[in-house]
Amino acid sequence: MAFGWIDEQAELRARAGLVRTLRPRPADSPLLDLASNDYLGLAHHPEVTEGAARAARTWGGGATGSRLVTGTTELHAELERELADFCGFEAALVFSSGYAANLAAVTALAPHGSLIVSDAGNHASLIDGCRLARGTTQVVAHAEPDAARKALATHEGTAIAVSDTVFSVDGDAAPLAALAEACRAHGAGLVVDDAHGLGVLGDGGRGAPQATGLAGADDVVATVTLSKSLGSQGGAVLGPARVVDHLVNAARTFIFDTGLAPAAAGAALSALRLLRREPERAARARTVAGELHARLTAAGLEAVRPDAAVVSVRAPSPEDAVRWAARCRAAGLAVGCFRPPSVPDGISRLRLTARADLTAQQIERAVRLIGETRP
Repeated sequence: MAFGWIDEQAELRARAGLVRTLRPRPADSPLLDLASNDYLGLAHHPEVTEGAARAARTWGGGATGSRLVTGTTELHAELERELADFCGFEAALVFSSGYAANLAAVTALAPHGSLIVSDAGNHASLIDGCRLARGTTQVVAHAEPDAARKALATHEGTAIAVSDTVFSVDGDAAPLAALAEACRAHGAGLVVDDAHGLGVLGDGGRGAPQATGLAGADDVVATVTLSKSLGSQGGAVLGPARVVDHLVNAARTFIFDTGLAPAAAGAALSALRLLRREPERAARARTVAGELHARLTAAGLEAVRPDAAVVSVRAPSPEDAVRWAARCRAAGLAVGCFRPPSVPDGISRLRLTARADLTAQQIERAVRLIGETRP
């Protein structure tokens, strides 16, 4: 029977406690939200939603085509200029998602015969980029620049190292400066995914590359998402202009994908301008993360110290993590639930988002409910 194997897979997932389901949320959810990636609380900000509405009224509901045909508007070009300027890079190229941006950066910059050195904790989009690239991938120990250095030393020719700047599972930061040093010692490029750094790290939220002095370097490329701190949707690749020109001509997820919807571009641009005016939002997100961690550990929970805005709390098992998250939801708190295969180390977690707009009372309530519902 066609697709008969799916039933067997479904049974195996159920036995392992790994079944995932969609849960549509209402527009006015009563839950205290510590599950989304809206780090700066901008997704519902009036300026951001008006930016989306204005762009839709002006440019229409969709981009109408690929970026190289009709899908590039003046709005897309404006967003790219301001993103590059804000983050400190020479140029930017906007994609329909951060996932597409990562696939583009890795596949287009790792041709046949090249080596890709990939951190074991990288996001699935970087992993898929490695799988699709024509180069050879070597996975190295998590956040170990010496491991990357040793891998690069085994290869003569074109090479890149690929890493998240802030890892999405535990919220720990990559040792970017040491990783860049390892790459430069072997003439390799560095490609970093700053999805969880933009809007949180760096001067006024300019991102991890800016915070470590790597922004604008001719051997560094960064990808970002517009769907987290900027409260919109889409992604971008930032780097030297010649790299961006190469992506325009070689990146399949750019050439063959419909352009980012104008409403998303308008929302992201409005959020970016708001962040310029209110840089304190970035520091507030980090402060909230620190408060969550301190309170959770004081309550006897095993929480990982955050380097940005992600706070994770270890759970005994996948089944316990699911039940724990469900009990939190029933008590009025939405939290993330990370289980295999989303976690590379096999340890299940509750994943909390430290939003800049959370109040002291909301932080206290969240910690109390997590403690009361623990397995």
